[in-house]
Amino acid sequence: MLNHYETVFILTPVLSDSQMKEAVQKYKDYITANGGEIEHEEFWGLKKLAYPIQKKSTGFYHLLQFKSEGELIAKLETEYRRDERIIRFLTFKMDKYSVAYATKKKSGKTEKKEE
Repeated sequence: MLNHYETVFILTPVLSDSQMKEAVQKYKDYITANGGEIEHEEFWGLKKLAYPIQKKSTGFYHLLQFKSEGELIAKLETEYRRDERIIRFLTFKMDKYSVAYATKKKSGKTEKKEE
């Protein structure tokens, strides 16, 4: 059975646009090559970090939602650690409520009610 996962990683701000896209594509390809299935992807852009990481105060944030077997996560995080372009990452398993919320958000149904 495939589990739902969400991973957010921060790329170093010194990358060019093409280098950043190449890094993101590398991880998308890695997930699909290892039996995963990308469900959703978001690029959040260049954001200020809460505190400096490796003497950098900004980074490119990217979110991937995917389905895969649990064994893939350890391999994926090892790849993140080996890549100098990634300064932080977080991957977590989504429960049924998180999956339902993400589905609603993708379809645009989580907008605030106007009163």
